[in-house]
Amino acid sequence: MDPRQNDEEGRHKHRIAWGWWFFAVVALFYLLSEHRAHLFGILPYLLLLACPLMHIFMHHGHHGQGETGQGGGTDGKEDGK
Repeated sequence: MDPRQNDEEGRHKHRIAWGWWFFAVVALFYLLSEHRAHLFGILPYLLLLACPLMHIFMHHGHHGQGETGQGGGTDGKEDGK
């Protein structure tokens, strides 16, 4: 295979990728500018949905951890006195 042909194919793929990104940015701009009222109307519901999702993913379902029965610190170590 000719190295120049490989280079031309790479340039062609690069231009296609830039074209798709440009199209996506323009489409996103028009989508957000035309449907801003719908987006702001659904934001309170998204906030309510985010609360349980954050609890599940940030606590990893707890998996029984942290129930050691010891009071005090989170790692169960003594103060070192």
